[in-house]
Amino acid sequence: MDMNFTPEEIAFRDEVRGFLKDKLPEALAAKVKGGKRLLKADYELWHKRLNERGWLAWHWPVEQGGTGWTPIEKHIFEEECVAAGAPRVVPFGLNMLGPVLIKFGSDEQRAHYLPRILNGDDWWCQGYSEPGSGSDLASLKTKAVRDGDHYVVNGQKTWTTLGHFADWIFCLVRTDSDCKPQQGISFLLIDMKTPGITVRPIVTLDGEHEVNEVFFEDVRVPIGNLVGEENKGWTYAKYLLTYERTGIAGVAFAKSGLAHLKQVAAKQMKGRKPLAQDPLFASRVAQVEIDLMAMETFNLRTVSAAQHGGVPGVESSMLKIKGTEIRQEITDLLRRALGPYAAPFVPEGLDEGYNEPPIGPDYANPVASQYFNMRKVSIYGGSNEIQKNIVAKMMLGL
Repeated sequence: MDMNFTPEEIAFRDEVRGFLKDKLPEALAAKVKGGKRLLKADYELWHKRLNERGWLAWHWPVEQGGTGWTPIEKHIFEEECVAAGAPRVVPFGLNMLGPVLIKFGSDEQRAHYLPRILNGDDWWCQGYSEPGSGSDLASLKTKAVRDGDHYVVNGQKTWTTLGHFADWIFCLVRTDSDCKPQQGISFLLIDMKTPGITVRPIVTLDGEHEVNEVFFEDVRVPIGNLVGEENKGWTYAKYLLTYERTGIAGVAFAKSGLAHLKQVAAKQMKGRKPLAQDPLFASRVAQVEIDLMAMETFNLRTVSAAQHGGVPGVESSMLKIKGTEIRQEITDLLRRALGPYAAPFVPEGLDEGYNEPPIGPDYANPVASQYFNMRKVSIYGGSNEIQKNIVAKMMLGL
């Protein structure tokens, strides 16, 4: 694989940079780079700007509103957005549900939901994990029982990211209990305003309200909201998860984090020389950079194969494992590079407009929060232990 950009790709990169300079508000970029807490309106603003330019659904087919970009163009776009300080695009409707509807949904579902995802009319969340059913997702217990033209749903979902903002939730539900667990699951689209739905916050280790519990009590869902066939939801869930796991690798975010780590490690901290001069620390930074370079190449190969009709399979598990390990290592090294300044964690310091004198460098306050938040990435989307089992089974036949 030739890792050098062609003249056309360089021109595309310049076009992306020009767009970011013109359309990404400086205040929003400053919030992202400074590790400040983002509001729903921040995500919605960037979603709208990308959609207006036609650059939102860059991984959808052109006929569904996609860009038709090559894997290298997608890679360039993601890197430039992260480098500029653009917010992440909330993935649930765009990156997860969208591909499932495009491949398995009905014509009516595609015609209704896809434009609303692009326009930002609907904010989606994911209803997969349950108490006791996380990595062992096939053991889920939330039931959907057919009653005339509706399903009646009862159960509970947990770790529902940004569910407190959501208008809709796509859910895995059990529609048949008298078969193998994977064979009795269906994929439902549920309006969060339906009577019987309760959302309760979960405050995570970093002090943030990012995830939730969602309870369903006799929630009536029209049968037209079933995606694909009844009891075939496990197939659709696996298809969705390959996209989620590939995205979790976060190559662009890891590269940005590594660059920041190097800058911090090169600084003269009070009472000691720059940590970058410590051989052991420098060795760890070098190792994570080597791992990241290898993962970036593998990621490009994977998305390139997908461009030609392939669907990421075991490759997505491999990317998920290595990508999350790298991101965790970078936040750990950054915490070590800051020394005692990484310990204070003032939650209010993540709010825009917080003007109290900082404890240590101005970039130190979000580090503890980021470190704690990154502990979860090796768990969600299927824990790394489960991904290793998948790799062993599919590649080694174990």
